[in-house]
Amino acid sequence: MRTLILSDIHANLNALEAVLQSAGEVDQVWFLGDVVGYGPDPNECIQLLRAQPNLQALMGNHDAALMDFISIDRFNYEAAEAIRVQAGMISQESQDFLELLRLKLEIDDLTLVHGSPRNPIWEYILGSTTARANFDDFSTQGCLIGHTHVPSIFILNEHGDVQTLLPENGDRWKPSGRFILNPGSVGQPRNFDPRAAFVIWDDEEGTFLFKRVVYDIESVAERILRSGIPKRQSTRLFIGT
Repeated sequence: MRTLILSDIHANLNALEAVLQSAGEVDQVWFLGDVVGYGPDPNECIQLLRAQPNLQALMGNHDAALMDFISIDRFNYEAAEAIRVQAGMISQESQDFLELLRLKLEIDDLTLVHGSPRNPIWEYILGSTTARANFDDFSTQGCLIGHTHVPSIFILNEHGDVQTLLPENGDRWKPSGRFILNPGSVGQPRNFDPRAAFVIWDDEEGTFLFKRVVYDIESVAERILRSGIPKRQSTRLFIGT
């Protein structure tokens, strides 16, 4: 079975469409949160996401903020302003979808969250120290996370130490022990690679394939500016930060 693993679409329709086309036919889609925030196309992205086969979808911090489940006081100005703009754009159908998103899922031997197992909404796992502290908060072999926008793997070895891998486009990885894996961001990559990121999980081969794909950034940037979302959310797309 081929599973498309996505995270952090952030209302970027062009990036999402490019990812779906590049991924090809899949049996199911797992989404790790933040379909809204930052970008110009929240309703269109939700509509396209919810149409995917056998979708399992989680709530991210931007999703929660748009629904007023959490305060935007912890967001920086540009992120908070994007949420304010999108609050005036979002349809009732989109709100109904966001309201039912879950914070954590367990599927087979994998745990799915947005931020981290111990704090599904807010915590960033950016390094081995934070990763090590989170292995005690899930019991499955692996945990899939988003939130940082950086493709990464944290591997717990037999000595209790954590190794960090930063996969590149086309890297295929097969786990042998416990791990935490981040597919990167579809709509706003932040590791100085502007290409949209995603992962294909093949449970027959037992492998995770990391992929990047180019998309039309210019038109997304133009729509961001027209929407009234701060300019920084458009310029950062070109350099992947």
